[in-house]
Amino acid sequence: MVRDRVRFGLIGTGRIGQVHAASIAAGPDAVLSWVADPDLAGAKSVAARFGGTPTESPEQLLASGEVDAVLVASPTPTHVTLIGACIDAGLPVLCEKPIDLDIARVDALRPKVAASSVPVALGFNQRFDPDFAETHARIKDGEIGVLEHLSIISRDPVPPPAEYIAVSGGIFRDMTIHDFDMARFFLGDIVEVSAIGAQLFDAGARAHGDFDTVTVVLRAASGSIATISNSRHSAIGYDQRLEAFGAGGMLQVANAPSSLVSASTCAGVEAKSRYVDFFLERYAEAYARELAEFIKLVRGQRSTSPTFSDGRAALIIADAACRSAEEGTVIRLTG
Repeated sequence: MVRDRVRFGLIGTGRIGQVHAASIAAGPDAVLSWVADPDLAGAKSVAARFGGTPTESPEQLLASGEVDAVLVASPTPTHVTLIGACIDAGLPVLCEKPIDLDIARVDALRPKVAASSVPVALGFNQRFDPDFAETHARIKDGEIGVLEHLSIISRDPVPPPAEYIAVSGGIFRDMTIHDFDMARFFLGDIVEVSAIGAQLFDAGARAHGDFDTVTVVLRAASGSIATISNSRHSAIGYDQRLEAFGAGGMLQVANAPSSLVSASTCAGVEAKSRYVDFFLERYAEAYARELAEFIKLVRGQRSTSPTFSDGRAALIIADAACRSAEEGTVIRLTG
């Protein structure tokens, strides 16, 4: 039965869960039907704001008979189990990245995903940012010729709490994984990874053996190259830029300004505000488009939602980047 509005079950009501709850509630084709979180107070709070029946049990949500699809926004260690449970329940699932921090657990789930007809999508929302998507389409149309070099800059305004870094899997699996997916989105399969990292300013990164500053070079099967620059802090705001270069020219995506007002006085000219300071401000439309594309998948329509295989491939690159940075070696990927 095709419904006018897809009934969603949301699992996880932390920051990213609340982002998705807002997108579901605001969309014309979706409704929030159930909300699950072991922290029942969190589930009740989200349900009060955006709708749905709150519960502390994902199992109750899945067995309710009142959801058509599930959005998993719970902590990473729960993802594999919940994706498997959604498949068992016959419910399409959109899961936040990464699938897991351990590729062995991802590969253990892989046959079940492959054997099932239940749609499984991964939350790489940046593919749906209007400016990135336009750049991708114009490259595909041949505007700059063959894409030879892709440059991605991604810097957060401030480092996350040390306790988050301790369970995040490190900067490559937590932060750069979005950029790894973008590199694959633009260049296709990646066959070579070289990464360096530094501990320059963040005590949390030092305490937990992570990096706060990294640079990665990727080589695609086509021979094209991508460079990625990440930092856990940025005094200018949320720094999100992209440049695509080819024989016919280049396409660039600039930062999103927090204000279009500039000031010119005797102290200086064209002084502007910082860039936006929060990922939701930068990618609000991307999350809405990501949801709309997943709804197509739920309805059996053609969809460009990133797949389980896309999530696995990004994690493989992240693992290789960790190894490269730790060992000082170039890592060849074999599949």
